Amino acid sequence: MNKQHRILGIRHTLLAGTFLIWLMIFIIQKPLFLAYNHDLYVGIGFKDILSIMSYGLFHDVSVAAYLTVIPGLLILCTFFTSHKVICWFMRAYFILIALTASAVFVVHTSLYAYWRFPLDATPLFYFLSSPADAFASITPMQILLSVAAWLLFASLILASFLPIIVRPLDNRLSHATAKQPIGFIILLAALFLPMRGSLTVAPVNTGKVFFSQEMAYNHAAVNPIFSVMESLSRTQNFAEQYRFMDDATAHRHFRSLTDASLRDNNTVSTFADSLFRNRRPDILLVILESFSSHLFPSLGGEKIAIKLDAFVPEGILFTRFYANSFRTDRGLLAILSGYPAQPTMSLMKYPSKTAKLPSLAMSLKRAGYGTAYYYGGDADFTNMRSYLYASGMDKIIEDVDFPIEERLSKWGVHDHLVFERLLKDMKEENPSRPMFRIIQTSSSHEPFEVPYHAYSDERVNAFAYTDSVVASALQRLRNTPRWKNLLVVIVADHQGCYPTNLSNYSPQRYHIPLLMVGGAVRKAAKINIIGSQQDLAATLLAQLHLPHKAFRFSKNMLGRRSPHFAFFTVPDAFGFLTDSTGVVYDNPSGKITYRRGRSNIRKALIKGQAYLQSVYDDIANR
Repeated sequence: MNKQHRILGIRHTLLAGTFLIWLMIFIIQKPLFLAYNHDLYVGIGFKDILSIMSYGLFHDVSVAAYLTVIPGLLILCTFFTSHKVICWFMRAYFILIALTASAVFVVHTSLYAYWRFPLDATPLFYFLSSPADAFASITPMQILLSVAAWLLFASLILASFLPIIVRPLDNRLSHATAKQPIGFIILLAALFLPMRGSLTVAPVNTGKVFFSQEMAYNHAAVNPIFSVMESLSRTQNFAEQYRFMDDATAHRHFRSLTDASLRDNNTVSTFADSLFRNRRPDILLVILESFSSHLFPSLGGEKIAIKLDAFVPEGILFTRFYANSFRTDRGLLAILSGYPAQPTMSLMKYPSKTAKLPSLAMSLKRAGYGTAYYYGGDADFTNMRSYLYASGMDKIIEDVDFPIEERLSKWGVHDHLVFERLLKDMKEENPSRPMFRIIQTSSSHEPFEVPYHAYSDERVNAFAYTDSVVASALQRLRNTPRWKNLLVVIVADHQGCYPTNLSNYSPQRYHIPLLMVGGAVRKAAKINIIGSQQDLAATLLAQLHLPHKAFRFSKNMLGRRSPHFAFFTVPDAFGFLTDSTGVVYDNPSGKITYRRGRSNIRKALIKGQAYLQSVYDDIANR
């Protein structure tokens, strides 16, 4: 009897030990994260560190319980069998989970300085769509150090569990049986409580660990494994996400954010007849990687994009225009399909849904335009190719369409070579029908390796390089007959990495340029109406006297009865800006992290919530 009790006690000890070891690993991970990202936590106090670790326990306990379930089930099997295969399953599990957990820790720790939000499923999506592009921002030395750190941490995690996966299971449990497994089953079932993290209706979520107005402190408290698990679990149930209010209330608020009369008429309804000289100009859409208003003197920024800024006096500059998100895949859907970005997922991941979106290219094709897309990178990155062809692109020019000796950048082909190809094709094309050309730049992206050396700061230098490339292309086009009928629309895909000190929760991070130039522009103007990327489609189509009723979330910024607001998303947060009010709302914590204006804050919050809820309703129905 004593032997049976001893063996049963060993089982209980192994189960509890597995849980506690995981918990200690997660607790230790947090100061390591803070130490690696010390530049972002200057001035953090000991009390703050204790708060990070204590609030983080909500996640740590939950994930530790999840990771203890499988070892618990394997230990349970030893009550009924003595087969040694259980030992091998146990070892295989811990090797796999040690490698996985270590990878999550390393990626989360190293990427946070760039993204400023806890790791979620986004990097996995990028890696699966194009591994080469996913690693393009990282230098070989960084990759080498990351792999070394990954293997080191995995080894340390595995070593922590050696007492569990070697001697006890081999020498004792695999040769013993117990007659009373009920107590162990009850103990194993008790893991459900820490997994759920709550006795209330709502289980533990990301916001459970938020405790500070300083979002970086909250992010340090997040267990990255929990964040990834939650992100993966939420990507499919679109109709159940972001339910802030009943459907009727959300629909009523959403209607107030659209211009019904404009959609009914489908014609230009602006303060002037038209911004353009004719109804069917050639259109060149230039999508600038990571550019922001902070680079343009005309937008109150620094003197960096000075060559493009020199075109402002002859063009149409939208001075209060905002990016819809923080990544290119989200930005492309906003620009080209007038579709708002989502806080925790990328719709580009779902080709069956993006194929049903309206698009500028398809609308222009119906009006007789020929379409083509130019990009120096891999068009398969983030499922771009499937979206672009479904959106109406006749032709896609990408990295493989250039000689191998011109693929000099980690992202593929430098911007000046892509523009050379575009200008060459435009010169050779038959101008019998209007053209719609899109060129997406990539050189102003990490690791900022460009054939240009005007600034010592590599980020500034990369932006200046792309600025010079685009401005040079415009100057060359100015000297061709096509310039007279050409409309060039210049817009950023998202605000990127400069300035480096901007918070994800500051609207200034999303302030980007929208500039229209070319011989087709009727007269220069600065337009101070507030809007965001998803509004470009309806605004442009309205100016071309083309229908845009299908663009449900896009509004003509120049419409007489159009509501004026900007909407953008942050990882699991959203921003809603009007002329007098601004609010950024963090969904996990249920807190307003930014506010502007003394009145109507609550009204702005409700409208932003209704807008986001309507986006997810629309995704679910596509």
